[in-house]
Amino acid sequence: MIKTTQVISTLESIVGTANVIFHPEDLLVYEYDGSIDRGMPQAVVLPSSTEQISNIIMMAAAHNIPIIGRGSGTGLSGGSVAALGGIQIVLSKMNHILNIDTNNRTATVEPGVLNWDLDIFARQHNLRYAPDPSSQKACTMGGNIAENAGGPHCLLYGVTSNHILGLEVVLENGEILQLGSPVNDTPGYDLRGVFIGSEGTFGIASKIIVRLLPIPENTKTFLGIFASLDDASDAVSAIIGEGIVPAALEMIDGLAIRALDQVMKTGYPKDAGAVLLIELEGMIEDVDTMGVSVENIILNTGAKSVRTAEDEKERSLLWAGRKGAIGAIGVLAPNYYLVDGVVPRTKIKSIMRTISAYSEEYDLPIANIFHAGDGNIHPCVLFDERQPGMTEKAVHVGEKILEACVSIGGTLTGEHGVGLEKKGQMPLLFSPEDMDTMKRVRDSFAPKNLFNPGKIFPGGPEFDRALQKGAFANAGTGSYV
Repeated sequence: MIKTTQVISTLESIVGTANVIFHPEDLLVYEYDGSIDRGMPQAVVLPSSTEQISNIIMMAAAHNIPIIGRGSGTGLSGGSVAALGGIQIVLSKMNHILNIDTNNRTATVEPGVLNWDLDIFARQHNLRYAPDPSSQKACTMGGNIAENAGGPHCLLYGVTSNHILGLEVVLENGEILQLGSPVNDTPGYDLRGVFIGSEGTFGIASKIIVRLLPIPENTKTFLGIFASLDDASDAVSAIIGEGIVPAALEMIDGLAIRALDQVMKTGYPKDAGAVLLIELEGMIEDVDTMGVSVENIILNTGAKSVRTAEDEKERSLLWAGRKGAIGAIGVLAPNYYLVDGVVPRTKIKSIMRTISAYSEEYDLPIANIFHAGDGNIHPCVLFDERQPGMTEKAVHVGEKILEACVSIGGTLTGEHGVGLEKKGQMPLLFSPEDMDTMKRVRDSFAPKNLFNPGKIFPGGPEFDRALQKGAFANAGTGSYV
């Protein structure tokens, strides 16, 4: 087996000494993502080209060393955690927008480009990049590819896979492969579509061709204020049932609103049981007509009031509240365990009641901030990992919520991926034969299973105390990371 010193020396010869990190104290910040999982890589390497990625992978594969891709580490399922050690390839230096084709409405970017930066750049050309995860200002396009990321405006426009035309990827043997193309239709199997959402288990994307959209002619943003989650849930079903598909339809519950109020002033009323943030986009006449219908529906389903953003400043403030809400719950507890289940829209009221019941049963606060329009719930189970047994308790509640989602016709994840956290629940949806077929697809890309091993499928490392020892323990007694 290759020695660590040999690994480091080889990596340094590929990318330079300054771009290899291997001291344990420096690796601390790379052993976790936005989830509660932990895993220390053997080394972190920061390449700046496709060729460097290829050389790193060939070296790792020759010695059967696990390879883990990483962007900004904002993922919420342990996807970029080095559960089995190995080499973590961090793509933050590959952060260039290589070109934009305004006539064909496409752009080519490197994987380390921030989602937000791409959108801002496109808007300078009167275009936009539609998928907008809540971590938009920090998450990278490579990570969005790995998890098939969503976001509030994906209700109308679709998730990441609907906006990616082509990929340059590096496979397990170092081969550089082109998937898809700059045009909409490509003959043969849709390997681009298979690669997107593979959670880093197929390879590493080194270039990405994205589809850009025109900026809508008109936008209207509403805040529906409700006394209860039940009423807000009824409004969601009523809006979609009327045949109206907003660009975004988001829900925030009272607990999250009160946390947010301690962090920023967004106009969300502290006494609300829930609010709906609704955005309509399109032609001026269409948006005006839909706006009247939406206001009537909200009021007829029990809203206390409806507010309309009067200008871009007010609209931006409402969205700052939605996208900052999950971060704001840090004022309520040191840790949260975010569940990413999906239910049919008509079952939102039911699952919210179930979540409330689990909160009472296990004596753990749960804040709800989620994409109500497509039933993608994000209950945040609040806890303090410094209290013995509390992490396991929070994870158990998350498992119960996912089981409840599946039992009413839903699924395990809408956008965050399975990763380490949900793989134990995969048998709730898939038979052993189903999962074996998925593994065979994976093996056609990465036959040695060196890319992000231990993810998605049951078996091997998953959430346990061994992974949780992480930064908290490594930082020493009395420290908190």
